[in-house]
Amino acid sequence: MKKRITLKDIASTFGVSIATVSKALNDSFDISTKTKERIQEYAKANHYKPNVAALNLLSKKTKTIGVIIPNIMNSFFAKVFVGIERIASQNGYQLVSCISNESHEKEVKTIQLLKHGDLDGLIISLAEETEIKKDFNHLNNTLNEGVPIVMFDRISEIVNCDKVVVNDLESAFHATEYLLNTGCKHIALISVIDNLSVGKLRVEGYKKALEKYGLPIKERLIVRLGHHEDFDTAMKIVLSDKSIDGLLCLEESSAINSLQLVKQMGYKIPEEMSIICFTNGKLLQHLSPSITAISQHGKYIGETTARILIDRIENEKNNTPFSTKIIKTTLIERESTRLIPLQKEA
Repeated sequence: MKKRITLKDIASTFGVSIATVSKALNDSFDISTKTKERIQEYAKANHYKPNVAALNLLSKKTKTIGVIIPNIMNSFFAKVFVGIERIASQNGYQLVSCISNESHEKEVKTIQLLKHGDLDGLIISLAEETEIKKDFNHLNNTLNEGVPIVMFDRISEIVNCDKVVVNDLESAFHATEYLLNTGCKHIALISVIDNLSVGKLRVEGYKKALEKYGLPIKERLIVRLGHHEDFDTAMKIVLSDKSIDGLLCLEESSAINSLQLVKQMGYKIPEEMSIICFTNGKLLQHLSPSITAISQHGKYIGETTARILIDRIENEKNNTPFSTKIIKTTLIERESTRLIPLQKEA
């Protein structure tokens, strides 16, 4: 096997210092054009490749970012990861991705494991158990050890770091308002994420929209379902109230399950029942009828998160205050909702 060529080998061939070879390969203006061209051509002809590990040791960086997401089955998190990977790759970073499966214990152990690999930074969306326990010591300890963190979507105000979120309250407000403007009068909210900060904010947005239109807030129409509850049975009880004509589902799976159940019960969609849900997964547009969705722009969230973290990593003297970046959502209108009637001119 042919020996891998090194900077020292190239320097010896040309009778120059290793520093000169390094500058030439990096196209430095300190080296004459003729010398640069000769060294660069020789390096290319001999398939020289820089020793990444050695360069990382010199820079005291591993170019590694840890990413922890709570649930890989959620299309939103998959889109976020695509965005993170794109920006990380463009900047020469590798990702170590992990799934907490909504477990606080697994989240803690995963961070400990990642830190053993000399992590440069961490991107995380909190596990459901972490939000319930409100135990963020593992994250604060990581920050105290000098590892920058950017949180996205599911965040904690107690952890002092950069954050990227959507305006969940405002998004739920506008979605509820949209249903009201299409003629819905009794809108039920379906939540299987009531333990999460994002779930609570969406409920608040729903309530604020009802208040704006002078409608009473009926707690029986706010359906909070646990993971171990029978979804179909609970929803059949809810839908036995024939006055309900709209559903705001706080995540994708509950909307898909609700659609099938509503169809089985003989409702005409959207004439008798309209449905809107958070997270604009690809499946929603292929259902019959397709479901109107709130796009959280997951890929863009991932890209924004990665850019913020890489800037913190590469600018260690960056003393700017931590910030929370809020991403605007978009309502994607489909067949599960009626159109808003045009207003007649006076």
